[in-house]
Amino acid sequence: MALAALVFAAGCASLQGNQGVVRSAAAPARPAENLTTDPLSAELADYYSRIETQRVANNLMRQDSGADEVPLSASRLAQTYLDVALREEHIRGPLGFGGNAASVLRRWQVPVTYVLEFGPTVSRATRARDHREVGQLARRLARASGHPISLAPFGTTQGNFHVLVLSESERRASGPRLRELVPGIDDGAVRLITEMPRETFCLVIAFSRDGGAVYSEAVAVIRAEHPDLTRLACYHEELTQGLGLASDSDSARPSIFNDDQEFALITEHDLNLLTIHYNPRLRPGMTAARARPIVFSIASELAPGES
Repeated sequence: MALAALVFAAGCASLQGNQGVVRSAAAPARPAENLTTDPLSAELADYYSRIETQRVANNLMRQDSGADEVPLSASRLAQTYLDVALREEHIRGPLGFGGNAASVLRRWQVPVTYVLEFGPTVSRATRARDHREVGQLARRLARASGHPISLAPFGTTQGNFHVLVLSESERRASGPRLRELVPGIDDGAVRLITEMPRETFCLVIAFSRDGGAVYSEAVAVIRAEHPDLTRLACYHEELTQGLGLASDSDSARPSIFNDDQEFALITEHDLNLLTIHYNPRLRPGMTAARARPIVFSIASELAPGES
């Protein structure tokens, strides 16, 4: 508030000093941006750009809802929820992911605050655009879940869901920063990020304290080398998965929770999954068997036309 008052006062003073005559003038030129370059990024940027171009040409990475093609079905919505939220990808070996396993319901109980943090290779224009896009996404997720979800103001670092947009070299060297953001993070989790293979476009790790089913913090990593749509798709998937929809399912459609990459952005179907996940009738720690009848009941309320 003090800064705003100072700016306002300075503006008033300049008008008074000009004896009431307001003249238009061009805004001062913005200083040229001196971006840090990453020698490892050029090849990766070309690689991801080719993949995005190919996917879009094949009618993948769609940005529509797909709702007209797949009518909402309570039974299918409920089963997809159980597949996505009550199973989780598990780690096989030091870095790889292998299949998924039964899990319990995991979610946040405290308000979620996303914090965007960009490496020095990311331009001002990209930072501003991404902050705007993530802010819009956070509002949609908050409405769907009924849970307090927001994006921290631009340039601040206070939050519990950290989203790091990093180039290849920055990500490889991010271990110390990860340990600052998540005190007690183990070496394996750090290596998942610092040694992430190029086939992994982005990832999120959500953390629970004391082995519980309630998330306390999360870190998502987005590659700075991605073209715009791929980077936006990563935001949509990782920031939503980090709320507790932890797995993918072949039955999820229209959905971003499907490895076929048909949809790039979160759909109404996905928002319905989030609505189920944060319904107060469900509780952290519930097994699939215990949650199942409740999930089907909630789904029938979201798709009341199905008999």
